[in-house]
Amino acid sequence: MTLTPLDIGIVLAYLAGIFVLAQLVSREKGGHRKSAEDYFLASRALPWWAIGASLIAANISAEQIIGMSGSGYAIGLAIASYEWMAALTLLIVGKWFLPIFLRNGITTMPQFLEERYGGRIRTLMAVFWLGLYVFVNLTSILWLGSIAVAQVTGLDQLLALALLGGFALAYQLYGGLKAVALTDIVQVTLLVLGGLLVTGITLAKIGDGSVVAGFNALWAQHPGKFEMILDRSNPFYKDLPGLSVLVGGMWIANVSYWGFNQYIIQRALAARDIGEAQKGVVFAAFLKLLMPVIVVLPGIAAVVLAPNLAKPDAAYPTMMGLLPPGVLGLVFAALVAAVVASLASKINSVATIFTLDFYAKRRADASQATLVRVGRIAAISAIAVAVLTARPLLGGFDQGFQYIQEFTGFFTPGIVVIFLLGLFWKRANEAGALAAAIGSFALSIVLKLAWPALPFMDRIGLVFLLALALAVVVSLATKSGAARDRIRTDGVRYATSPFFNVASLAVIAILVALYVTFW
Repeated sequence: MTLTPLDIGIVLAYLAGIFVLAQLVSREKGGHRKSAEDYFLASRALPWWAIGASLIAANISAEQIIGMSGSGYAIGLAIASYEWMAALTLLIVGKWFLPIFLRNGITTMPQFLEERYGGRIRTLMAVFWLGLYVFVNLTSILWLGSIAVAQVTGLDQLLALALLGGFALAYQLYGGLKAVALTDIVQVTLLVLGGLLVTGITLAKIGDGSVVAGFNALWAQHPGKFEMILDRSNPFYKDLPGLSVLVGGMWIANVSYWGFNQYIIQRALAARDIGEAQKGVVFAAFLKLLMPVIVVLPGIAAVVLAPNLAKPDAAYPTMMGLLPPGVLGLVFAALVAAVVASLASKINSVATIFTLDFYAKRRADASQATLVRVGRIAAISAIAVAVLTARPLLGGFDQGFQYIQEFTGFFTPGIVVIFLLGLFWKRANEAGALAAAIGSFALSIVLKLAWPALPFMDRIGLVFLLALALAVVVSLATKSGAARDRIRTDGVRYATSPFFNVASLAVIAILVALYVTFW
């Protein structure tokens, strides 16, 4: 795979264009200086299209594009459940979670925890999320993204890693969330267009010029790759354990990610109103339905076009090698866009949590200009640490990445318990929340050691039920925390607009059709 001058020109035009656009949309009018709300929440004025596009741009990066294509090559379409069930999760977040968050003017997830439970759980989870975002999310995106860039361009991988981190930092450093969110519509458009080109060209090669014929031939030749629900005889059952993808642990992972994850939910918290936030969430749900076409089908197509790959994760880069000049440049720019947009989202959320949940708590007299400056310093520090630690943490990528995924799963059930009880059960208190957080980690370790054959997803579901019971018992056995609870639910309306309802029914109908077709 070699980039021609045309390809290089397309990539450079994208980089220059997105940088200039980010600076333009970040300008303040009439000499107005940026406040913390401007920088971290885009002045709470984001429109629906920016929210929806930014949710997807924050989510889709190198690990999704390359990793899910690799899973498509090895497992098949069943891996698409991560994307399709996320679409349904987004509807739940929009209807039941966002009304409470926006009613209470929440800016960060740790802030919600303090206002609902108390300061200890806020500090514990803020530290956890900062560590997760810097040492897991940023490092993994940088490492995987740099591998892809190095493979395509021939650059030294560490140089590619530093360039990706530096550019992602630079284009959003001045404008904050506004720079990220208002440019993400361009990033997502490029991602979708580039992904569809890869899928279309690979299927056309299988079908002698016809995309439809190529898809039908691929399905006919490898029907096992188009089974959504795996049975116990499937060698990948432990990764996707049958009906658990519909009624089990995948729900816990999705609710935690889309409902209570700062770098995801921050976009919706910055909406101009609840209606706009809900329209943005529906837009993101429709985009999630499309994602498997972009990130999974090329991997399945590689089963026919490149049947002897040494590693499944080579599927997507190998399919890129089939692209003609010009198209390769566009697709490579889309891959860079996915990496840069996702990096920028994490950087901004690290800056938000550090500034609002640590610095501002201890320096209540800090000016708005000071908070913005601290946020920028935190952003620079976060990406510098991630660049320096990416290789030591992920140099042995195959084992290191699996360990990291396992590590985050230890905490996911407890996070969901804490927030669900905080949102919907007033008797829950800080003691119960701390018990769920600590218990989630301890129970995950015990089950992993005592029951190693239990699929990862099933373990998440089981730990969730145990942590939920623990939180309820501890809350009932200790003093009520009602005096600390500052989260108001009076006046919260869960009724949604006709647009949201019709669009949600359309998403559900499409999901039912997909699972019936590919069961």
